[in-house]
Amino acid sequence: MARKKLRVGILFGGRSGEHEVSLRSARSILQAIDRKKYDVLELGITKEGRWLQSEAAQKLLAGGTPSAVKKSVDTGVALAAAEPGGRTGLDIVFPVLHGTFGEDGTIQGLFELADVAYVGSGVLGSAAGMDKDAMKRLFIAAGLPVTPHVSMLRSEWRADAKRATKAIEKALKYPLFVKPANLGSSVGISKVHNRVELAPAMDLAASFDRKIIIEQGVGGPGVKPRELEVAVLGNDLPEASVVGEIVPAKEFYDYEAKYELSGPDESVSIIPTKLTKAEEKKIRAMAIAAFRACDCAGLARVDFLMAPAAKGKPAEIVLNEINTMPGFTSISMYPKLWGASGLPYAKLIDRLIELGMERHREKLETQFSR
Repeated sequence: MARKKLRVGILFGGRSGEHEVSLRSARSILQAIDRKKYDVLELGITKEGRWLQSEAAQKLLAGGTPSAVKKSVDTGVALAAAEPGGRTGLDIVFPVLHGTFGEDGTIQGLFELADVAYVGSGVLGSAAGMDKDAMKRLFIAAGLPVTPHVSMLRSEWRADAKRATKAIEKALKYPLFVKPANLGSSVGISKVHNRVELAPAMDLAASFDRKIIIEQGVGGPGVKPRELEVAVLGNDLPEASVVGEIVPAKEFYDYEAKYELSGPDESVSIIPTKLTKAEEKKIRAMAIAAFRACDCAGLARVDFLMAPAAKGKPAEIVLNEINTMPGFTSISMYPKLWGASGLPYAKLIDRLIELGMERHREKLETQFSR
């Protein structure tokens, strides 16, 4: 008897500022996924939060406007558990959603309530990996190095910008990086060289989140630290890929440098990058420790900053952040890092689906009532 194909829902789009990045990731996955193994259903979410499937979802994926994708479906129908003969029932969902409402634990909570298997971290891991302030607290608790930073609420900044500026300058030295605490793909991030640049950067970050995180630049003024990345894969026994490096086309790896610049102006990735054996071993071990500190599952990309070695001292290596649903486009670092580690794109998709099913089976061993 032929083995029944798993029915996999590829969920993309969403309400976050990373909507377009999600569409790019989903296109790559849909192009590479093995249709002989899986019965694939496209599920889209518009910027307004309407759920779409099949042809309507495909139109959204192709760049359709809300007027061109009027037909929406009930969320419960889209996520219905697989049933014999069911047309929309799913065995597992692959949420290719980046940023708010997709990578922050909210959609994962919906999957848990619907009792549907899904790819990636659970509610806690997703939420912790999304909130840069909470993430850094977990890193510190695990004994992992992070750059000096402060966090501030949007309401505090707007109530008294002068007082907030003094508090930031007392705790940190320029240059600074100002970021929305809950966002990805470098959206809303600014590098701040002095006080004049601070207020516009704070206002920009505040437009994307109620919580702002301000980080001190690694290495100090005039130093451009190396930007290193490691892909992690697994559940209870995670593995780390080779270490890659991004050489940004701009002063730092912002949204434009990631997705919009091309040709001679585009950022360059080096996989694997040149490190000593001791440095590589340390960074890969830190990546797995960061994954565990945030209680992640399935996949994550862990980013590091490395300042040049000072005289008589080793290079400074600090954790920057963890991304629980990293970019999955053809040019994204996560699949490229695993490709360089011996796991090609289509096989990586297979492994992620296996891990999602494994985690769901493990959940079924848990007793939720007396």
